[in-house]
Amino acid sequence: MSTQISVNLQALMTQVAANTSVEQSAVILIQGIAAQLTAAINNSDDAALPALVASLNTSATALGAAVAANTPTPSAPASEQTVASAKPVK
Repeated sequence: MSTQISVNLQALMTQVAANTSVEQSAVILIQGIAAQLTAAINNSDDAALPALVASLNTSATALGAAVAANTPTPSAPASEQTVASAKPVK
């Protein structure tokens, strides 16, 4: 395996690990809010609901911003790339 492929593979593995960690954190966050909401409903604790709504809104805003900040802009489709950048096949 060439050095460049090894570097690219390591970068990919690092990014996959980071994405997995963030995704797991989001799942835990959503499950926690759902549990709090269920507890408030089961205990007829209407006073807790506005705080849960605020927490959910804050979390949704933060998660949306994080996703947007870490979503790469799409590159031009392969059909639009210049022929000069292509290497001849041997």
